[in-house]
Amino acid sequence: MIELRSPTELEQMRPAGKLVADVLVALREKAAVGVNLIELDALAHKMIRDAGAESCYIDYHPSFGASPFGKVLCTSVNDAVLHGLPFDYALQDGDLLSVDFAASLHGWVADSALSVVVGTPRPQDLKIIETTERALEAGIAAARPGNKLGDVSAAIAQVCKGAGYRVNTQFGGHGVGRTMHGDPHVPNDGRAGRGLKLQPGLVIAIEPWLMESTDEIYTDPDGWTLRSADGSRGAHSEHTIAVTEGDALVLTARD
Repeated sequence: MIELRSPTELEQMRPAGKLVADVLVALREKAAVGVNLIELDALAHKMIRDAGAESCYIDYHPSFGASPFGKVLCTSVNDAVLHGLPFDYALQDGDLLSVDFAASLHGWVADSALSVVVGTPRPQDLKIIETTERALEAGIAAARPGNKLGDVSAAIAQVCKGAGYRVNTQFGGHGVGRTMHGDPHVPNDGRAGRGLKLQPGLVIAIEPWLMESTDEIYTDPDGWTLRSADGSRGAHSEHTIAVTEGDALVLTARD
């Protein structure tokens, strides 16, 4: 069921959005050569506890997961593109790290992701990160009342395909509210003018993600981490946004 949030409820969602944004900023600053993925997860866990919030990940066990996730953060490195389960790994020079994080505060959820290069960047890594960020901006710009959900998906795909990438539609954006994942599904490719009519109060996570030279993925033996089929690197950008009477409200905007 798709629920529309009142202006009062959207105000109540702001603290969760700010917490998620603050955690991602702290993780981006912490990520460096030699830092362990477990250290990043521990930092996020501490910030959750200090805020009196709850993790959306640690007990999460959807149908596609092999077991409860067990961590509070997704850390996807290089050819790991989504749902990266943190493990004992120290970041190396040139690693492309994507961090996805969601938390619940005062009963409301926010969800966001970013990608960074640790140490010395490769131009192709900077390009794919920048493309996901531009695609995210395009999707947010299309999230206006009167438009259709397909307009958001088409705007994302136009940027991604225009930069020479193929788009996987198995995983994409989703509704956000009292829980992390809800209706509607927001694919990263679609037809403009089709689908759900967007109305003020709709809260969704928009999350373009790309792989350098494929659109096919497989599941790592850990039962969670999704990797590119050809070993190429991937990037991921995401914000939780609300449709308003005008421009979308980005609840997870980072300073």
